[in-house]
Amino acid sequence: MRRTPDSTNARLIPASISIEWYERPDLTNSMASPEWTRAINTKSSASSDPFSWQAGLLFLLAGGGLTFYFRYEKARMSRARIAEANKGIGKPLVGGPFTLTDHNNEPFTNDNLKGKYSLVYFGFSHCPDICPEELDKMAGMIEAVKEKHGEGVLRNVFITCDPARDTPQVLKSYLAEFHPEVLGLTGTWQQVKDVCKAYRVYFSTPADVKPGQDYLVDHSIYFYLMDPDGDFVEAIGRNFTVPAAAKVINDHIADWKGKIDRS
Repeated sequence: MRRTPDSTNARLIPASISIEWYERPDLTNSMASPEWTRAINTKSSASSDPFSWQAGLLFLLAGGGLTFYFRYEKARMSRARIAEANKGIGKPLVGGPFTLTDHNNEPFTNDNLKGKYSLVYFGFSHCPDICPEELDKMAGMIEAVKEKHGEGVLRNVFITCDPARDTPQVLKSYLAEFHPEVLGLTGTWQQVKDVCKAYRVYFSTPADVKPGQDYLVDHSIYFYLMDPDGDFVEAIGRNFTVPAAAKVINDHIADWKGKIDRS
Protein backbone atom coordinates (compact mmCIF):
# COMPACT_ATOMS: atom_id res chain seq x y z
CA MET A 1 0.00 0.00 0.00
CA ARG A 2 1.10 3.56 -0.61
CA ARG A 3 -0.04 7.02 0.15
CA THR A 4 -1.02 9.76 -2.22
CA PRO A 5 1.67 12.40 -1.99
CA ASP A 6 -0.64 15.43 -1.68
CA SER A 7 -3.18 14.11 0.77
CA THR A 8 -3.09 15.17 4.41
CA ASN A 9 -5.62 12.56 5.31
CA ALA A 10 -3.71 9.65 3.94
CA ARG A 11 -5.68 7.11 2.06
CA LEU A 12 -4.25 3.72 1.28
CA ILE A 13 -4.26 2.65 -2.37
CA PRO A 14 -3.40 -0.82 -3.37
CA ALA A 15 0.13 -1.08 -4.71
CA SER A 16 -1.05 -2.91 -7.78
CA ILE A 17 -2.88 0.19 -9.05
CA SER A 18 -0.64 2.55 -10.96
CA ILE A 19 -1.46 6.23 -10.81
CA GLU A 20 -0.01 8.78 -13.23
CA TRP A 21 -0.08 12.46 -12.46
CA TYR A 22 -0.81 15.07 -15.10
CA GLU A 23 -0.19 18.71 -14.81
CA ARG A 24 -3.26 20.92 -15.38
CA PRO A 25 -2.66 23.26 -18.34
CA ASP A 26 -2.17 26.87 -17.46
CA LEU A 27 -4.91 28.71 -19.42
CA THR A 28 -3.99 32.06 -17.99
CA ASN A 29 -1.01 32.58 -20.24
CA SER A 30 -2.55 31.05 -23.36
CA MET A 31 -5.72 33.17 -23.08
CA ALA A 32 -3.60 36.21 -22.74
CA SER A 33 -1.66 35.42 -25.91
CA PRO A 34 -2.04 37.74 -28.97
CA GLU A 35 -3.43 34.87 -31.08
CA TRP A 36 -6.21 34.15 -28.59
CA THR A 37 -7.05 37.84 -28.30
CA ARG A 38 -7.26 38.30 -32.07
CA ALA A 39 -9.54 35.27 -32.40
CA ILE A 40 -11.91 36.59 -29.77
CA ASN A 41 -11.91 40.11 -31.25
CA THR A 42 -12.52 38.79 -34.78
CA LYS A 43 -15.46 36.66 -33.71
CA SER A 44 -16.90 39.47 -31.65
CA SER A 45 -16.60 42.04 -34.43
CA ALA A 46 -18.05 39.64 -37.02
CA SER A 47 -21.12 38.99 -34.88
CA SER A 48 -21.68 42.61 -33.83
CA ASP A 49 -20.81 44.55 -37.06
CA PRO A 50 -24.12 45.59 -38.73
CA PHE A 51 -22.52 46.28 -42.13
CA SER A 52 -22.11 42.84 -43.62
CA TRP A 53 -21.46 42.10 -47.30
CA GLN A 54 -25.15 41.27 -47.71
CA ALA A 55 -26.12 44.68 -46.41
CA GLY A 56 -23.59 46.31 -48.72
CA LEU A 57 -24.93 44.46 -51.74
CA LEU A 58 -28.50 45.43 -50.86
CA PHE A 59 -27.44 49.05 -50.47
CA LEU A 60 -25.78 49.08 -53.90
CA LEU A 61 -28.80 47.46 -55.58
CA ALA A 62 -31.19 49.92 -53.97
CA GLY A 63 -29.01 52.86 -54.96
CA GLY A 64 -28.72 51.64 -58.53
CA GLY A 65 -32.47 51.10 -58.77
CA LEU A 66 -33.23 54.60 -57.50
CA THR A 67 -30.69 56.14 -59.88
CA PHE A 68 -32.25 54.33 -62.84
CA TYR A 69 -35.76 55.36 -61.77
CA PHE A 70 -34.90 59.03 -61.38
CA ARG A 71 -33.10 59.11 -64.73
CA TYR A 72 -36.07 57.42 -66.40
CA GLU A 73 -38.52 59.86 -64.83
CA LYS A 74 -36.35 62.83 -65.82
CA ALA A 75 -36.25 61.64 -69.45
CA ARG A 76 -39.99 60.93 -69.44
CA MET A 77 -40.83 64.38 -68.07
CA SER A 78 -38.53 65.95 -70.65
CA ARG A 79 -40.37 64.12 -73.47
CA ALA A 80 -43.70 65.20 -71.99
CA ARG A 81 -42.56 68.84 -71.93
CA ILE A 82 -41.41 68.61 -75.55
CA ALA A 83 -44.69 67.07 -76.67
CA GLU A 84 -46.74 69.62 -74.74
CA ALA A 85 -44.67 72.56 -75.99
CA ASN A 86 -44.97 71.39 -79.60
CA LYS A 87 -48.76 71.40 -79.35
CA GLY A 88 -48.63 75.13 -78.78
CA ILE A 89 -51.51 77.20 -77.49
CA GLY A 90 -54.58 77.30 -79.71
CA LYS A 91 -53.33 76.61 -83.22
CA PRO A 92 -50.80 73.73 -83.32
CA LEU A 93 -47.22 74.65 -84.19
CA VAL A 94 -46.91 71.75 -86.65
CA GLY A 95 -49.70 69.89 -88.41
CA GLY A 96 -53.29 70.74 -89.13
CA PRO A 97 -56.15 69.97 -91.51
CA PHE A 98 -55.34 68.63 -94.98
CA THR A 99 -56.93 66.57 -97.72
CA LEU A 100 -54.87 64.36 -100.02
CA THR A 101 -55.10 61.09 -101.98
CA ASP A 102 -53.20 57.96 -101.01
CA HIS A 103 -51.39 55.66 -103.43
CA ASN A 104 -54.45 53.41 -103.56
CA ASN A 105 -56.51 56.34 -104.91
CA GLU A 106 -58.38 56.65 -101.60
CA PRO A 107 -58.96 60.01 -99.87
CA PHE A 108 -56.72 60.67 -96.87
CA THR A 109 -57.11 63.53 -94.39
CA ASN A 110 -55.50 64.57 -91.13
CA ASP A 111 -58.20 62.59 -89.30
CA ASN A 112 -56.70 59.40 -90.72
CA LEU A 113 -53.60 60.08 -88.64
CA LYS A 114 -55.53 59.73 -85.41
CA GLY A 115 -55.81 56.56 -83.34
CA LYS A 116 -52.14 55.58 -83.39
CA TYR A 117 -48.73 57.18 -83.67
CA SER A 118 -47.81 58.41 -87.15
CA LEU A 119 -44.43 58.96 -88.75
CA VAL A 120 -44.70 61.53 -91.56
CA TYR A 121 -41.99 62.29 -94.12
CA PHE A 122 -41.98 64.73 -97.06
CA GLY A 123 -40.04 63.94 -100.24
CA PHE A 124 -40.42 63.01 -103.89
CA SER A 125 -39.73 59.97 -106.04
CA HIS A 126 -37.20 61.71 -108.31
CA CYS A 127 -34.99 62.63 -105.36
CA PRO A 128 -31.51 61.32 -106.28
CA ASP A 129 -30.01 60.48 -102.90
CA ILE A 130 -31.47 62.02 -99.72
CA CYS A 131 -34.97 60.55 -99.97
CA PRO A 132 -33.75 56.99 -100.68
CA GLU A 133 -31.40 57.23 -97.69
CA GLU A 134 -34.13 58.55 -95.41
CA LEU A 135 -36.65 55.97 -96.61
CA ASP A 136 -34.15 53.23 -95.83
CA LYS A 137 -33.90 54.70 -92.32
CA MET A 138 -37.68 54.85 -92.12
CA ALA A 139 -37.87 51.14 -92.92
CA GLY A 140 -35.41 50.45 -90.10
CA MET A 141 -37.46 52.55 -87.66
CA ILE A 142 -40.65 50.69 -88.61
CA GLU A 143 -39.07 47.32 -87.87
CA ALA A 144 -37.53 48.53 -84.60
CA VAL A 145 -40.89 49.84 -83.37
CA LYS A 146 -42.64 46.60 -84.35
CA GLU A 147 -40.01 44.61 -82.47
CA LYS A 148 -40.57 46.71 -79.34
CA HIS A 149 -44.34 47.32 -79.39
CA GLY A 150 -45.76 44.85 -81.89
CA GLU A 151 -47.85 45.40 -85.00
CA GLY A 152 -50.14 48.32 -85.71
CA VAL A 153 -48.91 51.00 -83.32
CA LEU A 154 -47.26 53.19 -86.00
CA ARG A 155 -48.69 54.56 -89.26
CA ASN A 156 -46.03 55.51 -91.81
CA VAL A 157 -46.75 58.24 -94.35
CA PHE A 158 -44.76 59.67 -97.26
CA ILE A 159 -46.14 62.97 -98.63
CA THR A 160 -44.81 64.05 -101.99
CA CYS A 161 -43.53 67.55 -102.64
CA ASP A 162 -43.77 66.93 -106.40
CA PRO A 163 -47.44 66.31 -107.20
CA ALA A 164 -47.00 66.85 -110.95
CA ARG A 165 -44.84 63.73 -111.34
CA ASP A 166 -45.77 61.71 -108.24
CA THR A 167 -49.12 60.22 -109.13
CA PRO A 168 -50.65 57.54 -106.87
CA GLN A 169 -49.37 54.80 -109.18
CA VAL A 170 -45.85 56.25 -109.24
CA LEU A 171 -45.75 56.53 -105.44
CA LYS A 172 -47.04 53.01 -104.92
CA SER A 173 -44.36 51.52 -107.14
CA TYR A 174 -41.62 53.73 -105.69
CA LEU A 175 -42.38 53.12 -102.00
CA ALA A 176 -42.71 49.36 -102.46
CA GLU A 177 -38.93 49.29 -102.91
CA PHE A 178 -38.41 50.44 -99.32
CA HIS A 179 -41.15 49.05 -97.07
CA PRO A 180 -44.68 47.76 -97.69
CA GLU A 181 -46.09 49.70 -94.75
CA VAL A 182 -45.22 53.16 -96.07
CA LEU A 183 -48.29 54.87 -97.52
CA GLY A 184 -47.75 57.50 -100.21
CA LEU A 185 -49.89 60.66 -100.36
CA THR A 186 -50.29 63.12 -103.21
CA GLY A 187 -52.80 65.68 -104.46
CA THR A 188 -53.15 68.86 -106.44
CA TRP A 189 -50.42 71.47 -106.33
CA GLN A 190 -52.50 73.60 -103.94
CA GLN A 191 -53.31 70.66 -101.65
CA VAL A 192 -49.66 69.71 -101.39
CA LYS A 193 -48.63 73.31 -100.81
CA ASP A 194 -51.20 73.60 -98.01
CA VAL A 195 -50.04 70.48 -96.18
CA CYS A 196 -46.40 71.56 -96.52
CA LYS A 197 -47.31 74.91 -94.99
CA ALA A 198 -49.17 73.20 -92.14
CA TYR A 199 -46.09 71.10 -91.34
CA ARG A 200 -43.65 74.00 -91.82
CA VAL A 201 -42.02 72.18 -94.73
CA TYR A 202 -40.16 74.20 -97.34
CA PHE A 203 -41.99 73.87 -100.68
CA SER A 204 -40.40 75.13 -103.92
CA THR A 205 -42.20 73.16 -106.64
CA PRO A 206 -43.57 75.56 -109.29
CA ALA A 207 -47.23 75.56 -110.20
CA ASP A 208 -48.55 74.67 -113.67
CA VAL A 209 -45.58 72.52 -114.57
CA LYS A 210 -45.69 71.40 -118.19
CA PRO A 211 -44.97 67.77 -119.14
CA GLY A 212 -41.23 67.22 -119.61
CA GLN A 213 -40.32 70.48 -117.94
CA ASP A 214 -37.24 70.41 -115.72
CA TYR A 215 -37.43 72.03 -112.30
CA LEU A 216 -35.85 71.78 -108.88
CA VAL A 217 -37.63 70.40 -105.82
CA ASP A 218 -36.33 71.39 -102.40
CA HIS A 219 -37.88 70.28 -99.14
CA SER A 220 -37.17 69.98 -95.43
CA ILE A 221 -35.54 66.76 -94.24
CA TYR A 222 -37.40 65.72 -91.11
CA PHE A 223 -39.57 62.91 -89.86
CA TYR A 224 -42.58 64.27 -88.01
CA LEU A 225 -43.90 62.13 -85.16
CA MET A 226 -47.61 62.61 -84.44
CA ASP A 227 -49.43 61.15 -81.44
CA PRO A 228 -52.77 59.27 -81.51
CA ASP A 229 -54.64 62.56 -81.03
CA GLY A 230 -53.10 63.82 -84.27
CA ASP A 231 -50.86 66.29 -82.45
CA PHE A 232 -47.23 66.88 -83.31
CA VAL A 233 -44.83 65.32 -80.82
CA GLU A 234 -41.26 65.65 -82.07
CA ALA A 235 -39.19 66.17 -85.22
CA ILE A 236 -36.47 63.63 -86.01
CA GLY A 237 -33.64 65.10 -88.07
CA ARG A 238 -31.27 63.61 -90.58
CA ASN A 239 -28.53 63.41 -87.95
CA PHE A 240 -30.41 60.64 -86.10
CA THR A 241 -29.30 57.07 -86.64
CA VAL A 242 -31.94 54.35 -86.96
CA PRO A 243 -31.46 53.14 -83.34
CA ALA A 244 -31.56 56.71 -81.98
CA ALA A 245 -34.66 57.61 -84.01
CA ALA A 246 -36.41 54.36 -83.07
CA LYS A 247 -35.68 55.04 -79.39
CA VAL A 248 -37.38 58.44 -79.63
CA ILE A 249 -40.48 56.83 -81.15
CA ASN A 250 -40.51 53.86 -78.78
CA ASP A 251 -40.14 56.07 -75.71
CA HIS A 252 -43.07 58.28 -76.73
CA ILE A 253 -45.24 55.23 -77.43
CA ALA A 254 -44.34 53.80 -74.02
CA ASP A 255 -45.33 57.10 -72.37
CA TRP A 256 -48.77 57.14 -74.00
CA LYS A 257 -51.51 56.46 -71.45
CA GLY A 258 -54.46 56.28 -73.83
CA LYS A 259 -55.66 53.61 -76.22
CA ILE A 260 -53.85 52.82 -79.48
CA ASP A 261 -55.78 51.47 -82.46
CA ARG A 262 -53.75 48.54 -83.77
CA SER A 263 -55.97 47.85 -86.78
